[in-house]
Amino acid sequence: MKQYANLLKYASTGVMAAIAIGVTVMFFSPRHYEAPPREKLQFVCLAWQEDALVAYKSIVARWNVLHPESQVEYVQATWSSIHDYLITGFETGDVPDVFHYESSAIIDFAVRGYLEDLSPLVSADLRSDIRSAAWASVRRSNGELSGVPVLMESLVTLYNKDLFERAGIVPPDTLHPWTWNDFREAARRLTKDLNGDGTIDQYGAGMGLRNCANVVLNLTISFNGSYFRKEDNSYIVRTGDDEKRLLSLIMDMMYTDRSMTTAGLGQSGPGMIPGFINGKFAMLAGIGAWSRQQLMQNAPPNFHWGVLPALKARTQNIGTSTQTVSIPKASKRKKEAMAFIEFMTSKENMGAIASSDWMVPARTSCLGMPRFRTSADGWDIVSQSASFLTVGDWVGAPGYIEWKARVANPMLQELFAHRMTVDEALRRIEQESNLVLARYKLRDQQW
Repeated sequence: MKQYANLLKYASTGVMAAIAIGVTVMFFSPRHYEAPPREKLQFVCLAWQEDALVAYKSIVARWNVLHPESQVEYVQATWSSIHDYLITGFETGDVPDVFHYESSAIIDFAVRGYLEDLSPLVSADLRSDIRSAAWASVRRSNGELSGVPVLMESLVTLYNKDLFERAGIVPPDTLHPWTWNDFREAARRLTKDLNGDGTIDQYGAGMGLRNCANVVLNLTISFNGSYFRKEDNSYIVRTGDDEKRLLSLIMDMMYTDRSMTTAGLGQSGPGMIPGFINGKFAMLAGIGAWSRQQLMQNAPPNFHWGVLPALKARTQNIGTSTQTVSIPKASKRKKEAMAFIEFMTSKENMGAIASSDWMVPARTSCLGMPRFRTSADGWDIVSQSASFLTVGDWVGAPGYIEWKARVANPMLQELFAHRMTVDEALRRIEQESNLVLARYKLRDQQW
């Protein structure tokens, strides 16, 4: 009986050991172990035009096929709500891993310490190929990079080829660009009372002047104007003759020559496109190169248009801002996020994004692609104008966004509505600007 009991004891012990071994094997066997699904990288995108949406989503889809271990979730956002969305995320720590925005807006985020410095993460290929003006829009004075530029804004002048031909005006070429005075003279010749009733039916030029601070600043650069200066490591606003020239020319064209329509006072650039298509004015100045897409899609087949080379004052330089992608400091997967950015901003992918959004790609190599050399849609002129794109002195000024909304846009609207003189407008802009900037100086916020 004792031997039987011992046999049962050993048998029981063996069974328990076997069970334990089996459980261990089942627990650690790769055939049965399933790791919890890894959280996807979040990419917040601001694309809104149909072709651009397709381009960005296609890039994300191809990344996900190639990188099953590092999936990206595409999150659609809007330009009207992105700022508040990001501020809330930065304050709570609930941030996307990569977000799409613009250089002038991310300055404030960088100053507050919300953004990762990308300078040690950017590859040599990307660093060398992106245009220096684009890097300047995101580079802090200490060398940190607050984002990677993807697209560069380029302001252009569109013209109606048929109205030029009827007026006997030969458009300039890139070797012999018009000056701003040539532009003004052409606008005079193109302004007509077609039915003789004493009312102008066809203006020489139009310009979207509602909330036009960005346009005015970027075009003033060709006159050597800048508005913003840096003194004692702080930004101030100074206005003088260089800032006066463009404003005086616009006012003279609207109210002395009457060659520029005042319809633009209440319109943005896109709002002026129907009037341009309908022949209300022969040239549309200071509008983004992206506007060509609307002409390609919406203009009738018999509407013939072109793009003028950059107008020349002292130079042909035009201020630019960039669309960017950045990584928040609170992201827990920065290296993977940067790997996705490198993929998204490769030559082929950036070329696809730029052509779909009708904007200048930040990579120099992209401009050599055949798609950016065609003449029927103005890409040849726009690509050539990339050499004139530069960054204004206001880039990096803490308080710029508030300054634009509270000082520049309201004051310029009053000026262009003919409620004050150019000298008065510049004096008030200088005075009120420095009150706004002084508050940021007290906070010692440095870009």
